[in-house]
Amino acid sequence: MRIATVASLLLSLFTAPSSYANPVSAGFADTFADPAVIRGLDGYWYSYGTSDPLREGEGVHHRLPIARSSDLVEWTYVGDTFGADDLPPYAAPGSLLWAPDVRYLDGRYVMYFTVTDTAGTPHPWDFAIGVATAPSPAGPWTHQPDPVVAPRPSGDSYWNTIDPAQFTDTDGRKYLYFGGFFGGLWVTELTPDGLRTVGTPTQVAIDNKYEGAYVVRHDGSYYLLASSANCCAGPTTGYSVLAGRATSPRGPFVDREGQPLLASRAGGTPVLDQNGNRWIGVGHHAQLTDLSGQDWMLYHGIDRSDPFLDEPYGVNERPMLLDRLDWIDGWPVVRAGAGPSEQSKQAPVTRGSVDERFTGPGLSGWHGGDGWTVQDGYLRHAAAGRATLTARRAVGGDLRAETDLRTPDGQPAGLRIGGASVTVSGGELAVSAGGARRAVPLPGGAATWRNLAVTVEGRTITAQAGSADRLGAVATVRLGSPVPLSGPFGLVAEGPADFDNVSVAKLFTPVTRPAPVPSPGRLVDGDEFDGRGRGWQWVREDPAARVTGGVLRWPVQGADLVGTANTASALLRAAPEGDYIVETKVTLDLGEDTVRNYQQAGLVAYVSDDDFARLSQVAIWNTRQVEYGRELPFAGSLSYGGNIVGPPARTTWLRLAHRIDPANGEHEFRAGSSRDGRTWTWGGVWTFPKDTTPRVGLVAHGGATPAVDAEFDYVRIYRAR
Repeated sequence: MRIATVASLLLSLFTAPSSYANPVSAGFADTFADPAVIRGLDGYWYSYGTSDPLREGEGVHHRLPIARSSDLVEWTYVGDTFGADDLPPYAAPGSLLWAPDVRYLDGRYVMYFTVTDTAGTPHPWDFAIGVATAPSPAGPWTHQPDPVVAPRPSGDSYWNTIDPAQFTDTDGRKYLYFGGFFGGLWVTELTPDGLRTVGTPTQVAIDNKYEGAYVVRHDGSYYLLASSANCCAGPTTGYSVLAGRATSPRGPFVDREGQPLLASRAGGTPVLDQNGNRWIGVGHHAQLTDLSGQDWMLYHGIDRSDPFLDEPYGVNERPMLLDRLDWIDGWPVVRAGAGPSEQSKQAPVTRGSVDERFTGPGLSGWHGGDGWTVQDGYLRHAAAGRATLTARRAVGGDLRAETDLRTPDGQPAGLRIGGASVTVSGGELAVSAGGARRAVPLPGGAATWRNLAVTVEGRTITAQAGSADRLGAVATVRLGSPVPLSGPFGLVAEGPADFDNVSVAKLFTPVTRPAPVPSPGRLVDGDEFDGRGRGWQWVREDPAARVTGGVLRWPVQGADLVGTANTASALLRAAPEGDYIVETKVTLDLGEDTVRNYQQAGLVAYVSDDDFARLSQVAIWNTRQVEYGRELPFAGSLSYGGNIVGPPARTTWLRLAHRIDPANGEHEFRAGSSRDGRTWTWGGVWTFPKDTTPRVGLVAHGGATPAVDAEFDYVRIYRAR
């Protein structure tokens, strides 16, 4: 499994960091987009990035670069997956390789990746999903002769067959998720070896909204997390991660409010959004669990002050970030909803009170070692019959223990914790304590490496067994122990068994309270459109807009603010000093499914025609979304990008929450939307410089065909609590 080197022996002596700064890729790369992550059998974490130059000024693309870390915070570049001339045999010359996903499947490492151009069609950008295998996370990687998902034609073009993510369910079935904005997100079942597809793919999310799928199973439900909006718009990149939940890996996935991800008014519950600090465009992620049981997310982001790797509007500089992933009220959310961090006072737990990687020949931390030997970097018990190897350090309290193990003959092997034992055999995962016993079936071969993780909370012991990569779904069994679970900790085997990466760590304390969201206080200004409103100022007055029947009726204009034409109108008013929330209720009948690009209406924070943030419900091809767009001047040109909030209804409530950043005086505007005026979904933040004076108001533009009125019930400005 591993050859111990001087470097690895020294690293094993280091203590894990207690804090860190983002980006965690800074030590080896300026950009490392679309990161995948896996823990190797050698005990290191490995991350894989999309093909880009790693450093400013380098100018040479690395084909799926690889980095390695012992603590998830300090990373070292170890090489590229493929050399400059090593393309899959079906790839066209000059094809790019994007967005890798790596898993440990039945004794080998399998990498899935996007191939942008194949030799099998004359069309550029026909897209396919490639697959390669390796004996170790660092390679060498060998291409398979055919793509696992071939190009998929759509008329005279091709669907986005991109951004693969593999998932193994509790019954051992393997799936591959893939797709993007053009064509939507799909899932297909894989053969047991993970190298070919079987059956008919199922669409799991609508087109024109999502890419970068990633699926996990948590507390019996399946969660599809995917990235939305634009990945690569430099200083106006609004990429974010949203989620849906299902009872099957094939869906249907719905968001927290029950809105389907396949609907035209596509659902999605926010997981990660930019928050006004230096990081924007945060998304395309992977997930992992540390030794304490805490989940984490690796993802890329863009420093808004340095958005491009080299020249403006060239390669977007997207370094790798790391943040805690919480589960609150059944939904995943980064840092309880606080968004990306610049500095974190909490780092992943990567060392335990018991922490054994078997890098040396001795067993000084253990006793009762007859029949146990260290070889090739792992621990082996070769004899028949029951044996126990006990750590010299006892354990107690709420904890999480884990090990990688392999049972060549299928005989039970596992962990002893106090008066309980947890074992994996050829066909089951079992927990025994004080005469009580529970077991569940365990699919897959016993001869390959698995990961066994055990948590103790009071007298409840929960065991989970899955692939050694710690990804995908796992078999789970839980038992209330009649005997104490503190005391000796050890390894048990009833026949030949191999162990590695043994640890015991204090169980993490879950975060259960969400981060604060903007809340309206006292009403300080506004207009109920009852004929008494004052204080409005037009930019290019639209005489078709009229107040009647207690609403502002404004025909959606065949004009826009985006770009240099600046033909659309804006109805504005001065904003109050300090922190406030501006809210409107807008009815806009955009229908569903039909293409009505880009009719929209909503709120705007406006400095000038070329410097604004616009929150509106909008028709984007066949979808209806709430987009929070930003335009600003950058490097002699205009940059525009969007961030996605919650799904709209025919009538949608919108909020822009303004605060002054006390550190730098910037204006921060956070977007919120609601389908009923009571339950709010909060999205990302766009900022304006300190020396600007944004006004707030309304817009209704993007396309005059078919004719439709935007109906605004009111504009209310509240003091923020």
